Amino acid sequence: MKKPTTITNKTWAQLRVGDSASIERVCADRDLFLFAHVSGNTNPLMLPGVEGEKPAEAPIAPSMWVGSLVSAVLGNILPGPGTLYLEQNLQFFKRVHVGDRLKVSVTCKEKRDEPVVVFDTSIVNGGGEPVCQGLAIVNAPTRNIETPVRELPALIMEEKEQFPHLIALAAQLPRLKTVVVCPEDHNSLGGPLLAYDKGLIEPIFIGDLERISAAAHALDADISAFRVIDEKNHRAAAGRAVAMVRAGEAGAVMKGDLHSDDLLAAVVAKDGLRTGRRISHVFVLDTLTLDDLLLVSDAAINIAPDLLTKVDIVQNAIDLALACGMEPKVGVLSAVEVINPAIASTLDAAILSKMAERGQIRGGAVDGPLAMDNAIDMDAARTKGIVSLVAGHANVLIAPNLESGNLLAKELTFVSHAEAAGLVVGASAPVILTSRADNENARLVSCALAQLYAYWRKNGRPFTGAAPAKNLAAE
Repeated sequence: MKKPTTITNKTWAQLRVGDSASIERVCADRDLFLFAHVSGNTNPLMLPGVEGEKPAEAPIAPSMWVGSLVSAVLGNILPGPGTLYLEQNLQFFKRVHVGDRLKVSVTCKEKRDEPVVVFDTSIVNGGGEPVCQGLAIVNAPTRNIETPVRELPALIMEEKEQFPHLIALAAQLPRLKTVVVCPEDHNSLGGPLLAYDKGLIEPIFIGDLERISAAAHALDADISAFRVIDEKNHRAAAGRAVAMVRAGEAGAVMKGDLHSDDLLAAVVAKDGLRTGRRISHVFVLDTLTLDDLLLVSDAAINIAPDLLTKVDIVQNAIDLALACGMEPKVGVLSAVEVINPAIASTLDAAILSKMAERGQIRGGAVDGPLAMDNAIDMDAARTKGIVSLVAGHANVLIAPNLESGNLLAKELTFVSHAEAAGLVVGASAPVILTSRADNENARLVSCALAQLYAYWRKNGRPFTGAAPAKNLAAE
């Protein structure tokens, strides 16, 4: 049924005793959080538990939130716009929990001297049981008002944990043996230890033994059960880690407290983890406003990629998206959505799009050039007259160069409050390349990405939940 675009009222003169109106509303977690913000009431009985923890009891909706639903009927429907409260009393009979469907009704009981009107108010649950009853006394409007239905500004709520689906999925796989290079501070050691606790990896630590031990002491962590290889030189530590992966002793490499160049030099060396494809970095972002994950590449390795490098960047990003169970829709970004020979990135984007059509890039839909707005937003795409499988729906964004990609990923992280993880792909094994400033959660999710990507490389399909029998250590 088409939603009304305007709302109208009934004046005091038009109201008749017996007139009634109602709405239905389902109580959601979001309602409880928003009410807590507005009211300041953070009673733990009335807030959902921390994600991943099973609450002792389902949260109870605050009674005043339940009662406040009456105002939506009075203010929007009957009498409608222009109504002002004078008095409201409420009596509560049953508790409301998340998921309960409520029917909120008002009925005109009495008309007093203009403009005063008395309404019976009632709220019943999905089983027809009374939840709340009361009496409302209002000043009804004295003139007819017709007003457009107002779209309220969107509210973004931050969650404490991101990527829960990826972590839960990866935890079903056997632990991935991972060489952690120079975990010599609390973040670079705490991340892999958290990933171990979550069942994602089996870490092998290589670096300065004294500094690793000091980091463990600072975390109050016992690392005696793990293999620790003493190597004080960062470049040498990275080389030994890559050699262990090549020898089948581990299935992935993870960056610790060392410079990215030191690790990547070992990865791309002739005796490193080279394949026939250029390596690239993919940021995977869990945003607050998009339903799907968002991948951004390349923002960390290839500074000014030429066309052939971009082919590999696109293919690498598609592969990781597939490993995460996504249907890749790749938007190749530029400043504009039309081909302009003066803007080289528009030419590259158009060629990449045609290469995907011809099967030279596989596994996802690719379109470009696209500006950021019409890559992500359907209304922007329609306004510009762009019709494609990707425009307005892109979940993989390919930046023209490292600078723009890095700016985009960092803006989404620090301004738009997206949670970010990342992985280097295109090598013969996953390379978990996080910033030294990344927190433990970013490293945890990056380990989950490595797990899923390793499985996809071995099996040619995403992991969907049925844990395989074989260990991934030798991948």
